Amino acid sequence: MVGYAGNHDEAEAAVQEAVNGGVRAIAVRADVADEHAVAALFDAAEAEFGGVDVVVHAAGRMHLAPIAELDLAALDDLHRTNIRATFVVVQQAARRVRPGGAIVTFSTSVVGLAFPGYGAYTASKGAVEALTLILARELRGRDVTANTVAPGPTATDLFLDGKDEETIAHLAAQPPLECLGTPADIAEVVAFLASPAGHWINGQVVRANGGII
Repeated sequence: MVGYAGNHDEAEAAVQEAVNGGVRAIAVRADVADEHAVAALFDAAEAEFGGVDVVVHAAGRMHLAPIAELDLAALDDLHRTNIRATFVVVQQAARRVRPGGAIVTFSTSVVGLAFPGYGAYTASKGAVEALTLILARELRGRDVTANTVAPGPTATDLFLDGKDEETIAHLAAQPPLECLGTPADIAEVVAFLASPAGHWINGQVVRANGGII
């Protein structure tokens, strides 16, 4: 199942790609910060597929500004999407994911890198990391893992938005591999954590960033 907030075309494209790969898929619209909408999302997954085995929560919002200058309305937006929505989704996941399953949330490698201008965004993602690690411990005895993936600079629309070519080139040069990550690079990490092969990894933050220190 593909959950989406507003981009119906992208959601349907993801569904079609999955169907072309030989699996069943549907798209369901939901505000992930709304507990009733998220409960309905999980209801739809259970009705369509008979249960929930893997939950990947990747919704996020980013506002960049020095701490002294950030509009507090932007901070509230960050909290609603990055903290509240993560809590709402993993709360339902903790109740519903079946034994052998996995929960994967998203943070950012900037939590460790501490780039100026990222204060509010990084604070919200630090909360995601703390929440997920505690969730892993609260799931003791359930045979369900909970991990966070923390990408470094990755060529997504969210990352590229508002950055000039010089800034992008500078960030791409930071990893020893000297390039931006791709969405496919991050998807491979998520797929591993969600698979039986990755089931022994639990309660971890995986910094998928090409080796930035």
